[in-house]
Amino acid sequence: MSARGHCILSHGFESGPDAIKVTALAEVAERLGWTHERPDYTDLDAKQGVSELGDVYARVERLFACAVGAVQRGPLVLAGSSLGAWISGQVSLRVPVEALFLLAPPTRMGSAPPLQAANVPVSIVHGWHDELIPAPAVVDWAQARSATLLLVDDEHRLANHVEASAQAFARLLESLRA
Repeated sequence: MSARGHCILSHGFESGPDAIKVTALAEVAERLGWTHERPDYTDLDAKQGVSELGDVYARVERLFACAVGAVQRGPLVLAGSSLGAWISGQVSLRVPVEALFLLAPPTRMGSAPPLQAANVPVSIVHGWHDELIPAPAVVDWAQARSATLLLVDDEHRLANHVEASAQAFARLLESLRA
């Protein structure tokens, strides 16, 4: 059986490719017949002096390089948590994607451009009590794009809603079946 498509799952700042949320998304992708990869950005997050979030633009370029190769294999879905969500949105403007899945997406990030995304289906999970990214900003961003938005009683890390996030990702992938 050939894969339904490919998912690139990007971890958040000061996290890693084996983080709990990204691992849960990888398990969903595999169960539903999608291939997946989890780029490692930890070396870029550790770059001091570039910005307080490490080398954000090198993260974008690393994801872009992965996505360019992945597009050749079929439908592509980009998913990311926090900074991983922001870079997924940026790369979706440069590479054809089927959908985006964003966990705790920063709508604004210092001097960087605001969160942007291709005009594709977008599903978001965000915490009402996110201490870094105000929920109303994410609601406004989602509304402007008619995105699917799941707001949960949680903070930025969404630690109490890993399973709910995985279920939302499954719904997104299942909605893409042709």
